[in-house]
Amino acid sequence: MNKNISNNIAFFLLSIVIAVFLLIEIIFNITPPISRDALIHHLAIPKLWLLNGGFVNVPWAEFTYNPMNINLLYLVCLYFNNDILPKFIHFAFGLGTGLMIYLYLLFKLGRNWGILGLAVFLTTPIVVWLCTSAYVDLGMTFFTTCSVLLFIKWRDSEYGHFKWLVYSSLCMGIAVGSKYNALIVWVFLNLIIVQSHAHDTKRQLSSLKYGAVFFIITIIVASPWFIKNYILTGNPFYPLFDSFFKLIHEQPVQELISNSLVEKKTDGPIGFFRMREVMYGETLLETLLIPLRMFFQGDDNSYRYFQGVLNPILILFAPFILLNREYIRDKLYFAGFCIFFIFISYFTTLKQVRYILPVIPFLVILSVFGIKNLMEILNKDSLLYFKEMKSRTANLFKVLLYVVIVSLFMQNILYLKKRIDIIKPFSYLLKDENREEFLKRNLKYYYAVEYVNTKLPVDSKIFLMFLGRRSYYLDRPFRHEPSFGRSTLSNLVDKSKDIEGFKKATRSIGTTHILMRNALADKYLHDMYPKEHITRLMDKIRNNWKLVYQGEGYSVFDIQIK
Repeated sequence: MNKNISNNIAFFLLSIVIAVFLLIEIIFNITPPISRDALIHHLAIPKLWLLNGGFVNVPWAEFTYNPMNINLLYLVCLYFNNDILPKFIHFAFGLGTGLMIYLYLLFKLGRNWGILGLAVFLTTPIVVWLCTSAYVDLGMTFFTTCSVLLFIKWRDSEYGHFKWLVYSSLCMGIAVGSKYNALIVWVFLNLIIVQSHAHDTKRQLSSLKYGAVFFIITIIVASPWFIKNYILTGNPFYPLFDSFFKLIHEQPVQELISNSLVEKKTDGPIGFFRMREVMYGETLLETLLIPLRMFFQGDDNSYRYFQGVLNPILILFAPFILLNREYIRDKLYFAGFCIFFIFISYFTTLKQVRYILPVIPFLVILSVFGIKNLMEILNKDSLLYFKEMKSRTANLFKVLLYVVIVSLFMQNILYLKKRIDIIKPFSYLLKDENREEFLKRNLKYYYAVEYVNTKLPVDSKIFLMFLGRRSYYLDRPFRHEPSFGRSTLSNLVDKSKDIEGFKKATRSIGTTHILMRNALADKYLHDMYPKEHITRLMDKIRNNWKLVYQGEGYSVFDIQIK
């Protein structure tokens, strides 16, 4: 077959795959938000600000101290009573990141390699999942990717166009002001800017000046969130590095924040390796191999399997970048960045796939480089490494390579089908169910939330117990705690020895009602306390609280004690 025809066919097929994925993601995004962190944080906190007429400090929710550049976009959407548009904004960041990958590979390698990179990125399961959720990870990744590629552009101009460094700094500032994970990218890129300029120009002083410019612009852009945190807590990066900042301040962090830290530590410290062994029966080797296992064992709904799905294509072909020295400097920068980020993330963040998202665009680029190198050495007209290989054998290896690539793409397609089967967005699209019916099917606690919103007085205040802090759909004032309710429930058990102690503990909750997930509360009690303590607590609850709703595994208690 003519080479141009085969290239056009490949481009067309990959374009069809991309179009199908994007179309289905758009259908997903028309449905009401149901993703966990959107309901806990990314939509819930902007809604809370709007309900209070402006910014309000929320010391009982430590994640409200995270940078929120992307969340401000969602705030505008919610102001106009639109909670669908935030998912499309996040989707746009994902598409924008994919287009940057495409453009980089287009100019370096050509159109077909660009579309391959775009297809690999946009069909990667974690990207599909995030493109249909009102999170901030793709927004942060868009700006970190843009910052790194703008640095490459500045370097390729032989450091002659200072504007590219300024643009890179601005993008990094926006990224750092969107999520703390971008701090790792910032550190790496700041070091690389100094190292690269010094290596190429031999002017160390100028290199340090450029590094300082990058640092200063980044910190200025991101600084509003750090200033806010410093004023409220004495720690610009709260809740990160809090022990360090407590040591250098004479004044204690405000009482409620200190209490929340105590709540987090009530069960005592446990090492990460020991935790994985106790919880999942993992060996030391299995735990050490988590950075590799993430690409093979992901699961969206499992903390054991990293709360997300990747695809082995992202790392299987990356080693083959060394078969060709073309663009070797870019390859080494990208590989170094990926190794640095994953290594630091392993020791500083939760083991979740989306927390390593900033490396995914560069793993895609490296994988495409690797696939291209393999294709070139298997080309019968340029068998650079297989001079003695016969054409038939080379063709066999080509077929095998195509089969592997197609099989890996099929994993992404099967993942998309699984998502469709779980969420069933077409029922909502075709008007077979309304918004409330869709939410009740996907969020079992929505029945209880609907009761709270429609049956309880407007001045009611709700405490969320074992609800995972999912609060977005509540229209009544609420609070929760970092321990998900364990600390409050433990206090109730301890104080239930006498009626006055129990009443005092109840009043200390500071709300009129409790919304509780029954199974988790029951499990916690039976895991932590003997039967007689549980019986004593249940007697106090029956005699002093009023059960006003129960259904779908959730209860609402009126806890107003006279």
